[in-house]
Amino acid sequence: MSMIRVSSPTAIWCIIVVSLVLLCTWKLLNRLWLRPKRLEKLLRAQGLEGNKYRVLVGDSMEMQKMIKEGAKSQQQNSLSNDKDVAPRVFSFIHHTVHKFGKNSFVWESRTPKVIITNPQQIKEVFNNMNDFEKPQLSPLIMSLATGLISYEGEKWQKHRKIINPAFHLEKLKVLSPTILQCCDEMVRKWNGMLSSDGKCEIDIWPFLQNLTGDIISKTAFGSSYEEGKRIFHLLKEQGGLIMKLHYAFIPGSWLLPTATNKRMREIRKEIEASIKVIINEREKAMKAGEVMNRDLIGLLLESNLREIQEHGNHKVVGMTIQEVIEECKLFYLAGQETTSVLLVWSMVLLSRYPDWQDRAREEVLQVFSDREPNYEGLNHLKIMTMILYEVLRLYPPNVYFNRAVQKDVKLGNLFLPAGVQVSMPILLIHQDRDIWGDDATEFKPERFSEGVSKATKGQVSFFPFGWGPRICIGQNFALMEAKIILSLLLQRFSFELSPSYTHAPTTVLTLNPKHGAHVIIHKL
Repeated sequence: MSMIRVSSPTAIWCIIVVSLVLLCTWKLLNRLWLRPKRLEKLLRAQGLEGNKYRVLVGDSMEMQKMIKEGAKSQQQNSLSNDKDVAPRVFSFIHHTVHKFGKNSFVWESRTPKVIITNPQQIKEVFNNMNDFEKPQLSPLIMSLATGLISYEGEKWQKHRKIINPAFHLEKLKVLSPTILQCCDEMVRKWNGMLSSDGKCEIDIWPFLQNLTGDIISKTAFGSSYEEGKRIFHLLKEQGGLIMKLHYAFIPGSWLLPTATNKRMREIRKEIEASIKVIINEREKAMKAGEVMNRDLIGLLLESNLREIQEHGNHKVVGMTIQEVIEECKLFYLAGQETTSVLLVWSMVLLSRYPDWQDRAREEVLQVFSDREPNYEGLNHLKIMTMILYEVLRLYPPNVYFNRAVQKDVKLGNLFLPAGVQVSMPILLIHQDRDIWGDDATEFKPERFSEGVSKATKGQVSFFPFGWGPRICIGQNFALMEAKIILSLLLQRFSFELSPSYTHAPTTVLTLNPKHGAHVIIHKL
């Protein structure tokens, strides 16, 4: 019998191929099954509960089903049932906590997310930036904007240091006349819509979105406002396209040569080219000795230049042009979204609670009389501040914060292995009866009459802008803008909810009114 002899090189290649196949199979098996199950076992051993791991999908199918059912069944015609906001907006997390208790976890694909509601543990998460990092953004979101919000370590520290001066209270004071100018334009439009009896019904949501878009365009880019406005509309278009792709749930779909993806790339190039032109013009003006501290981009470039000069003109210590562009895009998204959401829910709740509207108006008239609101008077608006805090408690722009655990860490009495995430559901914590009392879901601004610290009993249980070192850098700008706009509107109009108003908060990028916000305004 003759034997088939396999040459030595062929045998070696066969062994290599088989080994690679076995290695890839093992890695795939570990990634899709063994590792998630190991993490699940470690969490359950500590008393944490949640659904069993399902390969690849995790809880996503159940989550999407619940979101759709909630959107259909929980629409409300008025604000008479405020208590249904959390189940509607945060249906799956709310369901999980109700089913398994506060010591629970959910699955996002292969990653278990431990729900953290204990204020002391929340404080630890926010304070320990190196142990609890921002989760990596999806390519879809990163195509919209990166910047400070997505950086870690030294890069985050450098950018925060450079950007901080632009958001100092004294710098923001310079921007208040621009906010008033934009708001005056909206008020003129509303006056033009009034009927002969001095009232009309308006969906205030698109007006407030456009207003905050105009404000961020003018405060960010000043004299380059028209270019800034174009950038804002392009970002809105890109955001809409991204949401469509995001809900397609097709991994890697942004890489396909589709018309939508092509348009997204075109938008990104146009935005970056426009911002680069503005930056180049400002840098030339700065070299010519012109003062550049009248808008946010000027303040940013000024701070960046100072940082470079202080370190011997080594540009590596400052921000690159591309990094400045990303921060400018972030100005737009964060600045416009956060304030428009805060304003719309403030007006909805003041329409629902006319006694608080009257109290806020009385305070505004006492501080400013019939004069335009000014920066100096904002600190005297105590009732207004209480109202805004309560709105942020009940309707925070972001409904949760997530953090990734990169190495094994202890969090209170919990051991969290590398690979898990923690999720801090702002909406549930802001309305937790164990923390806020039996009236936790009710609109009661008086709970903030002695400030946030007193209202929270010193706990980290109120954090609409985050907390700790990474607290939102633009929170002072957002609150200043909201106070100026609401003060001006309270001087000019009274408002009430329209019978056509449907209360349906929904999460897009932030907590939006799904069907708009129809309000009847009365000229004063």
